[in-house]
Amino acid sequence: MRNVWFVLLGILIITTACEKKGDKDSVKDKIQGRAQAVSLLGEPLFAGTPAEKSLEHLKQARKDYLSDPNDTDNIVWYGRRAAYTGDYRNAVRIYTEGISKFAGDARFYRHRGHRYISLREFDNAINDFQKAVSLIEGKEDMIEPDGLPNAQNIPLSTLHTNIWYHLGLAYYLKNDLDNALKAYQEGIEASKNDDMLVAMLHWHYMSLRLLERDEEAAQSIEPVHKDMNIIENMAYHKLCLLYKGDVSVEEIAGEDFSNIMNDALAYGIGNWYFYNERKEEAREVFESILANKVWASFGHIAAEAQLAREF
Repeated sequence: MRNVWFVLLGILIITTACEKKGDKDSVKDKIQGRAQAVSLLGEPLFAGTPAEKSLEHLKQARKDYLSDPNDTDNIVWYGRRAAYTGDYRNAVRIYTEGISKFAGDARFYRHRGHRYISLREFDNAINDFQKAVSLIEGKEDMIEPDGLPNAQNIPLSTLHTNIWYHLGLAYYLKNDLDNALKAYQEGIEASKNDDMLVAMLHWHYMSLRLLERDEEAAQSIEPVHKDMNIIENMAYHKLCLLYKGDVSVEEIAGEDFSNIMNDALAYGIGNWYFYNERKEEAREVFESILANKVWASFGHIAAEAQLAREF
C-alpha cells in the first residue's frame, strides 16, 4: 500500500508539472498562432516566441488584475505585460476595458494608442492620443514607470512626453508631417531631461528634412551637443550629432542593428541617405531593417512605411 501511495504521488507531481508547462505552451501557441497585424507591404505579422520571463511577468500581472480588476494600475500593467509578450491585440482589448471603466484616465488612451501603432492602425492611434491630450490639459505631469528598466534604473519618460512623442510618431508614419511637427514641438517643450529631448528632436528634425525645410531643421538641433546626459536614448543622440555634422555615418554605421534602439539608429541613417539624394543606399538600409523581423520597433515600422510609399 505504501508503494502505491508513492506511485500516486509521483503521478500527481508529474501531471501538475505537465499542466503548468502546458499552460505556458498554450499561451505561446495562442500568441504565435494568429497574425497580429498586416504590414504596410501586405505581409502578415506574427509574434515571435515570448521569453519565459515575459510570460512569468504576464502571469503575475494577470493574477494581480484578477485580484482587483478595478485597480487602474493593475489594468495598465496587465496590458503592458501582454504587449511585452507580443500579444498586441490582447493589450488593446485590456486597455479598451480600462477605458470603459475609467474613461477619464489618459493612461489607457496613451497605451492603447501605442499598441495601435504597433498594429499599423495609425488613425486609431491618433484618435487615442488626441483624446489623451485633451485629458492631460492643465494637469501636472507624472513619471511613467519603465516596464524594461534602463541600465541605471531611472525612469525618464512621463505621461505627457509619451503622449506627444507617440502622437507625433503616428502622424509621421502616416506622412502627415505638418501635424507631426506640431506634436513634437509640444513634446520638446514638455521634455524634462536630455533623453526625451533628443528623442523629440530626432523625429522633429527628420520631419523638417522630409518637408525640405533644411534651414529650420538645422536650427532645431542646435541644443544638441556631445556632452549631454544621455542614459538610454544613445541612438537618437548619435543621430542628432550626425545631423549636426559632429560625427560621420562611418563612425556610427558599424553598430549592430539587431535590437529595437538600433533599428531606430539604422532608420535614421537610411533616412539621412534618403533626403541627401542617396536613395539606393537608403533603400538598402530600410530593407536590412525589415530583414531583422523585429516588426514592432519604431525604426522597423518607419522603414516599412517609407519603402511602401517611396519605393
